[in-house]
Amino acid sequence: MTAPVHKLLSIAGSDPSGGAGVQADLKTFSAFGCYGMAAITALTAQNTRGVFAAYPVAADIVVAQIDAVLSDIPPDAIKIGMLSTADIARAVAERLARYDAHNVVLDPVLVPTQGVSLASAGLEAALVAALPPLARLMTPNLYEASALTQTPLAKNPDEMAAQGRLLCAAGARAVLVKGGDLEGEPVDVLFEAGEARVFHGRRIPTRNTHGTGCALSSAIACELAKGAPLIDAIATAKVWLEGALEAADRLQLSEGRGPPHHFYALWR
Repeated sequence: MTAPVHKLLSIAGSDPSGGAGVQADLKTFSAFGCYGMAAITALTAQNTRGVFAAYPVAADIVVAQIDAVLSDIPPDAIKIGMLSTADIARAVAERLARYDAHNVVLDPVLVPTQGVSLASAGLEAALVAALPPLARLMTPNLYEASALTQTPLAKNPDEMAAQGRLLCAAGARAVLVKGGDLEGEPVDVLFEAGEARVFHGRRIPTRNTHGTGCALSSAIACELAKGAPLIDAIATAKVWLEGALEAADRLQLSEGRGPPHHFYALWR
């Protein structure tokens, strides 16, 4: 008798070029041997060169998508990405609380590396007020952690830990502040239960980093869905992402910032 497949839901925006957002989440779920589902929060016009436009989906349509999935196929973990508006953030929080969702990984997408903003006015406040108590883990990058805590951009692990502490004070059980934009080797800092833990990584020489935040948070969600402890889930996800970045140039998609190679371990 085979074991049931682990199921994950992505609540995020759509990237038509396939490198970030829901498309990246679904690829990551599949790479980890999980069944992926999605509730679309926004339509974007973007590619490897930037984000050109973003159009939020009505909050009631987002809720209807979530209801359709959670009432029929309860996920083992949920990854939240781009929410776009305060109304969507509050509606998602209400629905997940109603269904007593667990293993929620919140990746607070606010501003892309290139292009227009992915957040409307008031989203940061709504995120901090409504979603942290529902999240097993938040995964902001340096810029998002700064915006959400209204503090200067962190320049070292101590300052990253301080921002993680502030977000835990807002209700999050754990916060992983991603330091890929720091100088030198990348460092991520996990703040949980009053303590900080540093994860060191390798700087992979590639321009193809589009959607790495989506991929990392989705990979962590996959491992949580399988029952891994949080620290192990983060470590496994980071090793996988480094491999995906090392193989990214093999895809040869464009002259822009392409995505990691999500299926590097599966494709010949």
